[in-house]
Amino acid sequence: MDAGRRRVVRWVLLGLFVALVVYGHVWYRNRHDWFDLGIYRQAVNWWLDGHNLYDFVKPDDTQGALGFTYPPFGALVLVPFAVLGWLPAVVLYSVVTVAAVLVTTYWLLAPIAREKGWDLPFALVLALAVISALEPIRENYTFGQINMVLVLLVLADLLVLLPRGSRWAGALIGLAAAIKLTPAIFVVYLLVSRRYRAALTAAATAAAASLLAFAVMPRSSVRFWTDALWQGEGIGNAAYTFNQSFYGMLARLSAPGEPNRLVWAVLVLLALGFGLWRARRAALAGDEVVGLTITGLVGCLISPITWVHHIYWFIPALIVLAAASRWRVALAVGVALTVGLGLVSWYEQGLPVDPWGHGVWGFLIKNWYLLLMVALLFAVPIRPGARVQPGVTSASEPATVR
Repeated sequence: MDAGRRRVVRWVLLGLFVALVVYGHVWYRNRHDWFDLGIYRQAVNWWLDGHNLYDFVKPDDTQGALGFTYPPFGALVLVPFAVLGWLPAVVLYSVVTVAAVLVTTYWLLAPIAREKGWDLPFALVLALAVISALEPIRENYTFGQINMVLVLLVLADLLVLLPRGSRWAGALIGLAAAIKLTPAIFVVYLLVSRRYRAALTAAATAAAASLLAFAVMPRSSVRFWTDALWQGEGIGNAAYTFNQSFYGMLARLSAPGEPNRLVWAVLVLLALGFGLWRARRAALAGDEVVGLTITGLVGCLISPITWVHHIYWFIPALIVLAAASRWRVALAVGVALTVGLGLVSWYEQGLPVDPWGHGVWGFLIKNWYLLLMVALLFAVPIRPGARVQPGVTSASEPATVR
């Protein structure tokens, strides 16, 4: 078969695969009906009506009382979604989220495709089909979460501004951390990888955004930073199976009692120490994609709450693994299949009745995404001198256009 026919066959097969994925999305439908987007809108409107933002409560049968858990600056960012009607807010959210998935996937995939000689349009369509089917992405969208906005900010900083030597490098990470605290792990990543100016810029930007929020909403800001942040109320039940962090695993094992904080602290320190050591090695070797991937996985592991839709970092891990050695490609296929099928969710929804139900296999499935994240801390390969963006050199080389 000549090259032209092979190309046609590949595209036909890809078209069939895309059609299968689309059918899966139609069958799965929007099961959560943008539930979290609704909470954002209700909470911000509650504040706009003159109430303290952190007095807002929405009862939930599974997780108890839910509230607004982001910093005050996050509420300011969400104001456009609150003041619009429901349909315009959903349209705005959909456009922003889909655009963020498209742009970030291109940033991650294009350098590897060109290095490997892959057909970039073909690789991009295939990657987007697989990515759209992964549970963290489809749950992020159907819940109406803003995680992809945060991912876009972080990746724009690390894959665009930093390689170009921009004086604003770090600012977007700072904005992400001011919207939601979990991206602050990337400030630590900048520090351990010796990008001190970018780390200072990130910290200063986060502080400036928080001060702006304080000027606009002083009562709510005082409440968040002195009380709500430390109480941890309104975030949901830690033992919920969707919580795939170390703390979630321990909460399920000890339910209905409290998880062992000492064991949690030890696991957090181990993940921080080993994960940030590997992330630092990757960054200093010029492999920014692997550095940020490992950092993101560490952030998910150590956070008290890591819902399934928070685990975006499977995506860059899969892209890197797909271009690596055969056993890593096999691991990528295993991750894509189990995360795409939603292994954890299909096995158990809601709160576990018995943490050891169905024995060891039950325990493994209930904590499968957590175990995958731990495995990826070890398995994602560091590629010295890897280019981080099409036409831009790695972080370890002069920022000149090739």
